[in-house]
Amino acid sequence: MNRIIKYLLIGLSVIALLIGIGLLFLVLKKPNVGPAQDMTIEITPERVERGEYLANHIMLCMDCHAQRDFSLFAGPPKPGTLGVGGEIFDHSMGFPGTFISRNITPAGLKDWTDGELFRLITTGVKKDGSAIFPVMPYPSYGTIDPEDIKSVIAYIRSLDPIEAEHPVSQADFPMNLIIKTMPKEAEFSTMPSPSDKISYGKYLVKAASCGDCHTDFEKGKYVGEFLGGGREFKFPDGSILRSSNLTPDETGLGAWSKAQFINTFKKYVDSTYLPQKIEPGSFQTIMPWIMYGGMKEEDLGAIYEYLASLDPVENVVIKYEPAGN
Repeated sequence: MNRIIKYLLIGLSVIALLIGIGLLFLVLKKPNVGPAQDMTIEITPERVERGEYLANHIMLCMDCHAQRDFSLFAGPPKPGTLGVGGEIFDHSMGFPGTFISRNITPAGLKDWTDGELFRLITTGVKKDGSAIFPVMPYPSYGTIDPEDIKSVIAYIRSLDPIEAEHPVSQADFPMNLIIKTMPKEAEFSTMPSPSDKISYGKYLVKAASCGDCHTDFEKGKYVGEFLGGGREFKFPDGSILRSSNLTPDETGLGAWSKAQFINTFKKYVDSTYLPQKIEPGSFQTIMPWIMYGGMKEEDLGAIYEYLASLDPVENVVIKYEPAGN
């Protein structure tokens, strides 16, 4: 019996030692995606124009790196806050920690090189070599055309500098260790020709990271079918919003025409549209309709063509539950 206890204790000690070594490895580990490139991005009118379109209407950098006014429908950005950051993504939205968007105006990035920004956006690795949690969808951004990333950097370099400091993001244990294993080297692609509607639409869906919201998500992991909808977002009052099914199933976009899809976005940038004031307890959404509404009709049409080409996923989504239900 004593011998058995002795062997059990030795075994447990070995297991504890291995766990300790593993934890020490994670504590000391920094992502290995290579050094930041030595690059200087020329800030031309063409780059800034392309970057502004991407950052405000497709990649939606300004959806997170601005302050949204949720007293109005769909929470449009407050004037004068583009790039200033400060938006909070925490446990109420299903995140394993509290993550706060940083100031990306020139005042907030004055000590960052273009190469360091490029590496952060495409791999999730900061200038000090540490990793960020993919609230900013760098896994998607690392798959698109590097020229588009450079245009976004040129655009944010052209913003008015605004001084603003925010708390540092904090991941919960063990995510604060797991996060170090997430970054990987970018796998870039070339933007397809807009004439290839499905391929171009797929590119735009990746750039817009539609799958991040429109795929069911629990405890820090995606658990649903890609673009099948159902991800929950909780509002401070306790109401719950769920993302729509974007696949061509009858429970998704199966009955939608291309014109209907495009018009659903474009109505939010019609000259007659005024954002509706939202009363407490009324339906609200985090879907940034007004920002996406600024997309070109041909780009929205390409996204529709791509979504229509997907395998249908049957998933009935209850889009909204008021608080107390």
